[in-house]
This record gives sequence, C-alpha cells and structure tokens, in this order.
Amino acid sequence: SNSRIKCENRTQRKRCFCGCLQNSARAYSVVPAPRDSKEKEMMHRMLRVDHAGEYGANRIYAGQMAVLGRSRTGPLIQQMWDQEKKHLSKFNEILAENRVRPTALLPLWNLAGFALGASTALLGKEGAMACTVAVEESISEHYNSQIRALMESDPERYTELLQVIKEFRDDEMDHHDTGLEHDAESLPGYWLLKNAIQLGCKAAIYVSQRV
Repeated sequence: SNSRIKCENRTQRKRCFCGCLQNSARAYSVVPAPRDSKEKEMMHRMLRVDHAGEYGANRIYAGQMAVLGRSRTGPLIQQMWDQEKKHLSKFNEILAENRVRPTALLPLWNLAGFALGASTALLGKEGAMACTVAVEESISEHYNSQIRALMESDPERYTELLQVIKEFRDDEMDHHDTGLEHDAESLPGYWLLKNAIQLGCKAAIYVSQRV
C-alpha cells in the first residue's frame, strides 16, 4: 500500500514536471500550441506563406544587388536586404519550432525572385525601386490581412505572433516608402510594371498557402 502511494506520487510529480516543461517551452514559442486540427491547418498555411514571401523578397534583393551592388544605390538595397534576411531567419526558426513544412515551390521562388530583382534592376535604380514598391506593398497588405484575422480571432492568444507580424509589416512599409522616395514613380510604364508584379505576388501568395 505504501509502495503504491509512493508510485502514484512519483507519477504525479513526473506528470507535473513534464507539464511544466511543456508550458515553459510554449512560453518561449511565438505561436501557441494549436487547440485542434482546424487551428493547426490555419496556422501552418499562414506561416508557410509568410516564410515563402520573405524567401522571395530575399531572392529579389539578391537579384538587385547582382546588378546594382556596385552602384550608388547598392548600399541602400543592401540595407533593405539585411532586414529581409532577419525576417527570413525568424520565419525559418518559427517553421522549425512548429514543424511546419515550407512550400514545395521554394525552388521556383528562388529562380523567379532573383530573375525579377535582376531584370527590374537592369532598368536602372528607378526600375529596382519600382519593383520594391510593388512587392513591399503586396507583402504589407498581406500582413495587414493576417493581423486583422488574428485580432478578430483572439488577440491575447496570438500576442507574440502579432508582435512579430506587425514589426515585419512596418519594415516592409519602410522599404515601400524608401522606393517612392528614390524615384520609383519616375520609371516609364511604372503603373503597368507595378500592377503586373502585384498580380504575380497575389498568385504566389495563393499558391504558397496550398502547395
């Protein structure tokens, strides 16, 4: 009887210890543990597309730097790229923590992003900045829609994730404004190029959530 009580006490302590460890791990995670399969699917889609967006943005800046890296615009592009690298690093971490599969289309976004960055940079500084305005506006709008969805769902539950998304959204808007300040709109055919790029961004967002 005594040995049985001791055994039960040990089991309870073990459960308590495991529970504390679990709670401690969750406390340091940006994303709360999903309540059910529906929430899990929603979060995985959200994180997958955010990671894909940041990955694509990195490749675009890599393409721009390949063409304009040694020009007077190089340091400005590098500064924006450095921020995007931090965003991507954070989403790599979040995906690994939550065992989220990245989109299967990363190899495509790798090539397409670099090609878009390099081809618009070949139009000169204004072309690169027009591309930056178009892409960063699309990403900012996408982040805003996620912020609205999380705020409507349960802002307290998603506090840390909201903080990350808001911070990245603000960085993207800064890049957008930088592009406008550096003559993006002076590019001939600016609106045509901007609309074409944003159409591509919308398609990429749609597909990356699902594949």
